[in-house]
Amino acid sequence: MSADDALELGRRVAALREVRGMSLRALAAAAGVSSSFLSQLENARTNASVASLRKIAVALGVSAAQLLDDKLVHTRGVLRAADRPTLPLEGADKYVLSLPPLRNLEVYAGHFEPGGSTGSDLYTHGQSQEMLVVTMGEIMLQLGDDRYTLRTDDSIEFLSSVPHRVANESDAPASVMWINSPPTPVEDVHVG
Repeated sequence: MSADDALELGRRVAALREVRGMSLRALAAAAGVSSSFLSQLENARTNASVASLRKIAVALGVSAAQLLDDKLVHTRGVLRAADRPTLPLEGADKYVLSLPPLRNLEVYAGHFEPGGSTGSDLYTHGQSQEMLVVTMGEIMLQLGDDRYTLRTDDSIEFLSSVPHRVANESDAPASVMWINSPPTPVEDVHVG
């Protein structure tokens, strides 16, 4: 591998690590390599074996070929609708539009049949700013003791630590998008 190739590889590894919000130490641990080796690789001070490149690629969620191709450094790739993780709700579906780990935001979309909801109980999650955008139809957002009727293209911003729920009380299907910043840690979802 030439010096220019090593420099480009190091830049791609660093860029992919940044896109995924991983520290040098976290990527090294996930790949089973030392932090110093990874630092040297990113700074073109060492070459990597095929085995090391494969481990780093797996830890970054890409193929080894993608590590050697600079076309995909700026994105994590396409998340196909059929591959989205989906959370079934009561007469509704909530699905992921952003794959973790993201540092600054998470995005979900949902579809609510008439009578569908996020559940009968209000819930909280973390201490994020949350924005709810109605992309089709009409929904009701219960936020604490307050109720808001939102229609297509309406939006509302609130703290995710305030108990809330979404319900479609209309006679037609509705769709929404949730945007949270920062992402909610998995262990911070509470019902009640």
